[in-house]
Formats: sequence, structure tokens, C-alpha cells
Amino acid sequence: MKNFFFYYLLFTFLFSINVSFANHANEPFAFDRMHKYKIEKSENYHQFETYLENNLLSKKVEEQLKNRKQTGLVSYLLYEDGKIKVDQKIKSKYINWYYPSHSIGKSLVSIVTGYALCDGYIDSVHSNINYPTVKNTLYENQKLLHLLNMTAGDELIVGQKYFNKDNSIKGKGPNVNNIPIKQVMKRYFTGTKRNEISGWNTITGEVSSGLVYNYSAMTTNVIMNYVIYKTGDDWEKLLHKVFTEDAKVKNKVYFGKSLHTKDGNRKSGEYGRYSFYAQRDDYLRIGLMVMNHWNNDTCVGEYLKAMYKNRINKNRRKYNVNGAHAYTQSYGGQFHFDFVGLEDRKILAMDGFAGQQLIIDFDKKKIISVASTDNHYDWYEIVYNELNRK
Repeated sequence: MKNFFFYYLLFTFLFSINVSFANHANEPFAFDRMHKYKIEKSENYHQFETYLENNLLSKKVEEQLKNRKQTGLVSYLLYEDGKIKVDQKIKSKYINWYYPSHSIGKSLVSIVTGYALCDGYIDSVHSNINYPTVKNTLYENQKLLHLLNMTAGDELIVGQKYFNKDNSIKGKGPNVNNIPIKQVMKRYFTGTKRNEISGWNTITGEVSSGLVYNYSAMTTNVIMNYVIYKTGDDWEKLLHKVFTEDAKVKNKVYFGKSLHTKDGNRKSGEYGRYSFYAQRDDYLRIGLMVMNHWNNDTCVGEYLKAMYKNRINKNRRKYNVNGAHAYTQSYGGQFHFDFVGLEDRKILAMDGFAGQQLIIDFDKKKIISVASTDNHYDWYEIVYNELNRK
């Protein structure tokens, strides 16, 4: 009998741990575990005007920050009418206030890709990927747009269409973010063909092949390393132009490499990984840069609008899950579009694991930036309702 109660208690304890882990979206912070592309701060960084409001939103944010052990919320910024109106944070595990972007980094890779197009390194989003590293794989000679829209046809190998994770081979294998792309292609993609499925795009009203939306980390890493290949020795110069010169970041920002610190920091080669790190106000500066490009019809702005025009229907909705990824209906160019109930508004959303958000409302000239260590804050209350506020 004693043995029965012992094993019963042990089972109950282990089960509670599993439930706890299942309900909390968290992972070890990897900023100090990988080599990185370092992007220097601007000597003339953008200085924000601040007009802080004491209102219902700010009080709700404050309450959730105080309860961060339950909510995970560690930072909230609201920019509107040219001013920061909510600016609240709390100390967290993130080293020196550097927040991970997680999948927001996918969107930032797209922005860098837009710059590469505008600077002539890449001809067009409709160009085929002529990239030796992906030769004899399903990515070879695909249109860049297919990859930007997460319709690469790689869903039988990697991604969330059929597997629970976006970054592991068939949901159980190695994490593609941790392996240099040449090794990933050689081991897992040699001889593969694009999975072609015809479908109706309810956004554009067209029928075409390969329209299955598959959220895949591998797809973004192919894009990033393709841009590294096309820019050659100018890769880090391009990063400097985007973030130092145009976004005017106040502090250094970083893209990760698919090399751990023990591997040795090889300066040249295709080691791009979309993981991105920045301090909270610099995410806001990046969002402001994106908004200015869109609203001023620059070349990069036209690229962003082309991504919106060519967006596809995700054909998946999860309204009971925190985050813009669950409350948006379409995807284009590594961005989420068409919030449920706000389809008449042009709102671009970047969304990352554990609740990271960078959302830009071009019509209202509003930006919301959120950092979190866990995805349990009231996203609907402090993000969606704020977007929906009249």
C-alpha cells in the first residue's frame, strides 16, 4: 500500500510538471550561447518625444507587469501621434535588457531582404533563387516570393503545417537554427522536391500551386543565407545601413549565427540565423522605420506594400491563443496581416515565441511593442483592444 501511494504521488508530481511546461511557452535565453553579427549603434540615434498617459491601458499594463511571474510580461511600449504614450518595464532574466525577438526576427530578415532588393543585390521577389547551397533541394530555383510567403512546399519535412514546431526536422529531429545551412541541406534536403498543392487564395482571388501556408524556420533561414550569398562582402554593410543608418538604433543590435560559442566564430560563410536581439526602445525605432517607409512610398515601402498585395490566406485561426499570429488571417513577406475584425485596416504584425510583439498600424500611425518571458499576459486586453480602440 505504501508503495502504491509513493508511486501515485510521484506520478502526480511528474504530471503536474508536464502540465506546467505544456502551459508555459518558455525556453532558455540563448544570447550568450551563439556567435552573432554585431550591428553598431547610431551616433545620431532617434530620440523619441514622450507624453505619458495615465489611463486604463497604462494601469492594466502596470498590473500585469507586477504579476510578471504569472503573466510573463516584462515590457510594453505604445507609440502614437508621434509620441510614446505608454512606457513601462520591469527587470527580467534578459541580460543587459537585450530582448530576444524569436520569430519577429523572421520579419526583420524580410526587411533586410527588401533593402537588398532596393540596392540591386537581388533583381525581384519573382526571381528564382540561384543559390548553390540549395542545389538539388526543394528550394532550388523557387521564386523568392514563395519563401517570403511561407509557401515553399517544405511542409513534409519541417514546419508547423504537420509538425508541432517550426524549427525541427519532422517535429522531432534537430533544430535547423543550430546547424549551418550547408549541413542542413546536405543531411535532410538533398534530392527533395517541392510539395505542389493547388489552392484558392481568397485574398487575391487566384488559383495557383504551392499555396499551402507552412510556418517554417528553415524557409526564413534559406532567405537570410540567400541574401548573405547575394550581398557577399557587403552583408554586414547592408545590416549597418538598415539598423544603424535608417532605424538609428541607440544601442548595438544583433542577428544570431548558427554557430555556438564553442564552434569558433567564422567571419565569412553562410551562418545566418533569424534570431535577433535588441533593447526595448530599439525595437520601437525599427518599427518606426518600417512605418516611415510604408507611409512615404520609398523603395522599401513599395516592397512592404508588394508583400501586402501578394499576401496569402493562412487558412488557420486560433482565437484562444495569445498573439498576432493567432488573430490574423493572412501572411505575406514574413509578416502577419488582416486582424480579425480589423480587416479594413492596414496593420502589419511581427510575432515571436513567448509573446514578443511588434505591431504597426499604418492608418493610425500607431506602434505597439511588447516583450515577454512567457506567453500568459492578457494579449487581447492590452494589444488587440488597443488596436481596436476608436
